[in-house]
Amino acid sequence: MAEQRMEHSLQAAGLADILERVLDKGIVIAGDISISLVEVDLLNIRLRLVVASVDRAMSMGINWWQSDPNLNSHARELEDENRLLRERLDRLEAALATPEAAPVGGEA
Repeated sequence: MAEQRMEHSLQAAGLADILERVLDKGIVIAGDISISLVEVDLLNIRLRLVVASVDRAMSMGINWWQSDPNLNSHARELEDENRLLRERLDRLEAALATPEAAPVGGEA
């Protein structure tokens, strides 16, 4: 009986090298999908995907995870503080709103 061997198209080391290169250099995948009926746009989808290491993404100016309150506890604290300050400002502005702020004699 003949010996049966499974052959892979990519060696594991080759795949690791490709993955390392993609993460080091980064890769961008972009695409647009548009669905129209009788020349009326019904749906437009824009897809942008960036695959890169964290270091490479930061060097490209991509760092959204640092300010996302779902991923960063410090960002969550800042978001809560910002909400409280906005509520306080709204209360102060409402308390300072008086009829004297309206133009005298009905002039605009």
